Amino acid sequence: MSLARRAGLEQFAVMNLICLRIFMTGRVAIAALALTFLTQIPQSAFAQDIPGIEICTVEKTMERRTSCLQSNVDFLQKTITKLTIDHQQKLDAVNRQIEALKAAVAGLQKVVVDLQAAHKQLADDMKAQPAKGATAPASEAAAKKDGAK
Repeated sequence: MSLARRAGLEQFAVMNLICLRIFMTGRVAIAALALTFLTQIPQSAFAQDIPGIEICTVEKTMERRTSCLQSNVDFLQKTITKLTIDHQQKLDAVNRQIEALKAAVAGLQKVVVDLQAAHKQLADDMKAQPAKGATAPASEAAAKKDGAK
C-alpha cells in the first residue's frame, strides 16, 4: 500500500472516531435532558385514580370498605346518568326522523291519490272518445239507409 493511501485511511478512521464520539455525546446529552424533564413532573401526575368498579373485599377496615363501596355507587350513578342522556338524545333524533318520514309518506299518498284520479279521468276520456267515433259512423250509415228509403 502506498504511504498516501495509508494516510488517507488513517485520517478516515480518525474522522469516524470523532463522529462516533460526537454521536455518543449527543445521545448522552439527550438522555440527560429527558431525565431532567421527567424528574420535574410532580409525583401526583403519575398516580391518578381512574374511576371505575373497584374490588372492595380486599379492604381490611370498615371505613375503607365503605368508602370503596360508595365510590362504586357514585361511579355507577354517573355512568347510568350519562347513558340515560345519550339514549334520550338518540330517541329524540329517531322521533324527529319518524315525524319527517310520516310527513313524506303523507305527501306521497296525496301524489298517489292525484295520479289515480288523473288515470281514472284519462281512462274515462279514452272510453268516451272511441264510443263517440263508433256511434258517429254507425249513425251516418243508418242515416244513409233512412235517406235511401
